[in-house]
Amino acid sequence: MNTPSTFFVATFGLIVAALPPSTARADAESPVLVVPAFKTMLHTTVDLPKNIHVSASWQLVEVDKPGNRLAVQAVAIIAADGTKQSDGGRIVVAIPPVDGAAKPRRFRLESSPAGPDIPAAFAFSDDSTASLRVTEEKRPVLVYNHGVITDEKVPPKDGRRSRACYIHPLWGLNGEVLTDDFPKDHYHHHGIFWAWPHVEIGGEKLDLWTYKTIAPKFVRWLTWDTGPLAAVLGVENGWFVGDRKVMIERVWIQVARATPAARALDLDFTWIPVDRPITLRGAEGKSYGGLTVRFAVKNEKDSTITVPVGAAAKDLPDTPLPWADLTCKFAGANQPSGAAIFIPCDHPNYPPTWLTRHYGALCVGWPGVNGKTFEPGKPIHLHYRLWIHSAAVDVARLKAAYEAYLAGTTAHWE
Repeated sequence: MNTPSTFFVATFGLIVAALPPSTARADAESPVLVVPAFKTMLHTTVDLPKNIHVSASWQLVEVDKPGNRLAVQAVAIIAADGTKQSDGGRIVVAIPPVDGAAKPRRFRLESSPAGPDIPAAFAFSDDSTASLRVTEEKRPVLVYNHGVITDEKVPPKDGRRSRACYIHPLWGLNGEVLTDDFPKDHYHHHGIFWAWPHVEIGGEKLDLWTYKTIAPKFVRWLTWDTGPLAAVLGVENGWFVGDRKVMIERVWIQVARATPAARALDLDFTWIPVDRPITLRGAEGKSYGGLTVRFAVKNEKDSTITVPVGAAAKDLPDTPLPWADLTCKFAGANQPSGAAIFIPCDHPNYPPTWLTRHYGALCVGWPGVNGKTFEPGKPIHLHYRLWIHSAAVDVARLKAAYEAYLAGTTAHWE
């Protein structure tokens, strides 16, 4: 299998923010990135204008505060079919908030003389023949399991004994493991995964949730890039019924550099039915079926699930939500921490329905209990953010982080 050995990838399209203001080229014709007002750190990725070559060096200079210069990292653009687009590119940037800023902020994209090489903050390494690890400054961030993972504790005849194509472990910012795999209460739960309990193809009813009759398999890598601001992993999988591939699955995982308080983890999915229509449907009365995070909660009484109206006293089945957060004191941690799933406003049927469980599950349900049929050859595209926080956060802090995420998704050039 074509997996990368331990390495650092060279910095790609980096701007050195420490350059003095006089070295930046002020150009009234340069494009300006407009970002709606926000109150907390904003991590975003924006497609570059078509006339900008990604091989050049750039920085963002705030129009109203030219002393505020931001480093950017260029990364590949995702094509409509989920592959790596051959032309064009995107920039990754982290924008700190400004006290009292109530209006959109404007940043001019300017060229800059090349500065000294800055090493990539991230690295990929083989965790095993089946797993790829992402680290930041040698600290573990996550493992993507592209090969088959088997737990010998699960009975051999139980189809939930093995699985592939998912993220686990996911580490918190304090070194704690946030996710669980093969939990005794639900053997089929596995870290960060995406699956449906009801998949129908040509009248055949299949179960991707527990992999009884259909399962994902690794096909190829699309990209792995690292730099000072982000690591990007692209992978193509397939859904297989026996030896027959019925769905193309392309997943992009982008990890932003952490601040002491939080990290942004973006997930971009594209699915394409191969040759026959495929119907996806969530669980009756609960809606789970789609992106799911299983947290390593040891006692559900210790976990707190927060939604926009505040802390949820009970589990929420089939409930429309723009975001939800789970916070808990995880094994080996000195303080509570957790993660939220953020839904962008362009998500189909926004906001989608969810199932939340205090025992450790956040399940985004789409297309939900009513299901939807997708035609062959036509891409299905969804994207989400996991916002990982190093301490307990209140609803106001979560709302501010979500608003910053939305501001990033609506940033545009003028």
